[in-house]
Amino acid sequence: MSNALMAPRKNKRSEASKAIAQAIIDQYQPASAEDMQDALRDIFGPMFEAMLQGEMNSHLGYETNDHGYKETSNRRNGYTHKSLKTTMGEVEIDTPRDRDGSFAPQLIPKRSKDVSGIEDKVLSMYARGMSQRDIADTIED
Repeated sequence: MSNALMAPRKNKRSEASKAIAQAIIDQYQPASAEDMQDALRDIFGPMFEAMLQGEMNSHLGYETNDHGYKETSNRRNGYTHKSLKTTMGEVEIDTPRDRDGSFAPQLIPKRSKDVSGIEDKVLSMYARGMSQRDIADTIED
């Protein structure tokens, strides 16, 4: 047999995904698969909110708390509370709004509540080490 066939199998998981998994285990200390699902559901809300903030930043052309000159008169205008249906159950999020109502999020479109089709993709991108902003940019594209 050649050495190539006997080489140890490489773990394809990135160091970032291992670190995230360990942080979830350390923080939530799941004792069962159900506990792990609850932890993941708890994480989805902040992830979706961060990605929606990234979309709002892109829409308005400036970051949150940017006190400099802005090329638009449109500004952030609070949040709308929303319940999303995921494969792991309902997740509560706050969706950002703008003053003139022109913000149309791509990640979770207005009046849409079922995100079960994209949650696996989002979690996969996050586990591969992509930042929340990179994920939001990818989904927006």
